[in-house]
Amino acid sequence: MAIQIKKGKALDSLNLTPLIDVVFLLLIFFLVATQFSQDDAQLPIKLPSAKNAVPMTVQPQELVVNIGEDGTYMVRGQRLNLVGLEQMIAQAVVDNPIQQTVIVRGDKRVAFQSVVSVLDLCNRLKVPSYRIIAEPDDVAKP
Repeated sequence: MAIQIKKGKALDSLNLTPLIDVVFLLLIFFLVATQFSQDDAQLPIKLPSAKNAVPMTVQPQELVVNIGEDGTYMVRGQRLNLVGLEQMIAQAVVDNPIQQTVIVRGDKRVAFQSVVSVLDLCNRLKVPSYRIIAEPDDVAKP
């Protein structure tokens, strides 16, 4: 049993010219748009300078200051004295002047003066946010 296909007028009257025009217009559009984006990326720019310009802020990173029982300061695995700690906090504030946070973790047996010295540094260096961390008390303990 053979199937016969009749040639009708439907295929003869199908006009592909508008479809081809649209495809060519899209092709031209994407070629031009790609060229403009490449030109923007390769444009050499020298930014102007200003005396009171605020540097771009880096991702917010909390600076954790650990204070040992003997009053030693540890930041990012480095043992520091008060002068070194001041330099590290100052650099952190320069890198991130708006959102820098300092977290103070002091041993419960440390002299209170060590904690006050860190808080005084934070105030003097204009750290936007600092806090003292403590462990929560267990209320159920007898």
